[in-house]
Amino acid sequence: MIDVILAALAVSAAAGMRSVLPLLTIGCMAGSDLWSKIPILEHISPQILLGVLVSGSLIELLASKNRVGIRILQLIELVLSPLVGGLLGIAIARTTDLSDGIILLLGIISGLLALVLQLVQVGWFYRLRGLPLWVVFTQDFLCVMLVIFAVNAPQQGGIIALMLLWLAIRSASEWKNWSRSSIRSNLGQD
Repeated sequence: MIDVILAALAVSAAAGMRSVLPLLTIGCMAGSDLWSKIPILEHISPQILLGVLVSGSLIELLASKNRVGIRILQLIELVLSPLVGGLLGIAIARTTDLSDGIILLLGIISGLLALVLQLVQVGWFYRLRGLPLWVVFTQDFLCVMLVIFAVNAPQQGGIIALMLLWLAIRSASEWKNWSRSSIRSNLGQD
């Protein structure tokens, strides 16, 4: 059961970075068998689904390399990341014989983790007024690697996901300190 939880955390962390790319990666790795366990995607023909996911992944990968594309992607991914994270968490949990209540709980937790990581990305983008290109490439690489780890080495993938959650918590405390110092400096100027 721990491996399933860690695998679900890994794929939801991947969904917190990109929305379509983890779906394509997990489908290519596990075949249409895992796509048949994803609640919404199970009703779509695998050929059509593959075409849509390849197109969406290309758009994600190309649009994430410039500022305007990143802003548009962030709006879309803020909406999609909790949904995709939850669906991927449910798909991973459905590969075992867990009860429906635990599967649903794991889907909710996965969706929330994906949302938190996406919100942290948006926060850093606006605080830094853009992300360096090496960070964007690292996100793409890490997104694919998290899905690979979730399928092949769930413990390592889950640990990476928990480290990303720790970084998100550290970012929140850093932003809190930064905003306090910013407010104090603004009050001192008036």
